[in-house]
Amino acid sequence: MIIKFSQNLRSLREAAAWTQSELAQKLQTTQRKISYWESGSIQPDIENLWKIADLFGLSVDELIGRSEF
Repeated sequence: MIIKFSQNLRSLREAAAWTQSELAQKLQTTQRKISYWESGSIQPDIENLWKIADLFGLSVDELIGRSEF
């Protein structure tokens, strides 16, 4: 599921035509953290998962790949 989350996050960001920096601003985090999430180096905590899911209008299950969006 880690790989699916990383791929989903990148796909969603690119579909929104946002840079990593723009997404970081919207989530009140750093561009470096977005980069790590997209590469699968680290995973977001539950609070950030909720923020990301809300931002894109998805459930956390959809975001992490437990169901399709």
